[in-house]
Amino acid sequence: MVSLPLDDIKSHILWKLHIRRIWGGKHTAIENVAKGVQNHLRGDYIEMAKKLIKHGFILSKPTSYGQQISLNPRKMEEIIKLVTEFANKTGKHLI
Repeated sequence: MVSLPLDDIKSHILWKLHIRRIWGGKHTAIENVAKGVQNHLRGDYIEMAKKLIKHGFILSKPTSYGQQISLNPRKMEEIIKLVTEFANKTGKHLI
C-alpha cells in the first residue's frame, strides 16, 4: 500500500482543522482528523496528530468522553503558512 509523506499528513491535518475553524476554544475529537482518509492511513493520521500536540501546533483537552483537539492560536502564523502551501500544492481551497 502507498503511504503519504509525513509532511503531507501533517499539512493535511492542519488544513482540515483550519478549514473547519477549529481554533483555540472550539474543539473536535482527535479521531476526526482521520475521517475521510483511506483505512490504511488512519493510524498514521492519529499518530501525526499526537506529534503535532507535542510540537505545540495542536492543543489537547482531555474530557470524560475522549481527547479533544484544536489548533493553537499562538502558532497561527506558522500554521497558516503550512496550510497555504498545502492548499496551493493540492489545489484545495482556503477560507
